[in-house]
Amino acid sequence: MNGTHALMAKILYGGGLRLTECIRLRIQDIDFGHDKIFIRSGKGGKDRTTILPKNIHTTLQVQVDHVVKLHHRDLEESFGQVYLPEALARKYPHADRERVWQYLFPAKKRSVDPRSGREMRHHVLESGLQKAVKHAAGNADILKRISCHTLRHSFATHMLENGVNIRVLQTLMGHADVKTTEIYTHVMKRDIDSLQSPCLPPCLPQGLVPILASIFILAGYSCLTQTK
Repeated sequence: MNGTHALMAKILYGGGLRLTECIRLRIQDIDFGHDKIFIRSGKGGKDRTTILPKNIHTTLQVQVDHVVKLHHRDLEESFGQVYLPEALARKYPHADRERVWQYLFPAKKRSVDPRSGREMRHHVLESGLQKAVKHAAGNADILKRISCHTLRHSFATHMLENGVNIRVLQTLMGHADVKTTEIYTHVMKRDIDSLQSPCLPPCLPQGLVPILASIFILAGYSCLTQTK
């Protein structure tokens, strides 16, 4: 996996975002100075802040520069508008043409917005990254069901393994109830590392008692090792 899809996957894993939250990111939602990602109107309509991995700054800045150039070209062609929530559009009637509101991962082609009937540039579809992750998992010979949400699960598990307070993780994940976050304590690798299977040699050759817990490894994901 490479290019835009690889960048999106690293954001999912590095910040614990849902797929829909990632594709709906706007330029202004990225704070390079404080290593933060602002998620607006996430699940349940709630806003939250999460982590921006330092090791994707350069790649992400290239993506932002690409969006700015694409938006400038759209403006020159008398377009350049982007969808804004109705209340926000009323409050800031010209904001839909500002570059800070442009989607971080815009679609390649403009399309007609069914709500307004105007031609504008929407964000990419979910299916693009979903297919890329499935393909990458196949190439890596991962014999488990893998999806974009696996990256979010891996973020939560690895954060707990690194000692992050569960209440802090709840905030980062955007869980309304801490009980949802507590699910990840049951799959933490360190909690079962010291356990021994009752099926000991000669049942199995020595050393072949694999203990794997929510680890998602794809070729080229330097983010996975650098963020742990």
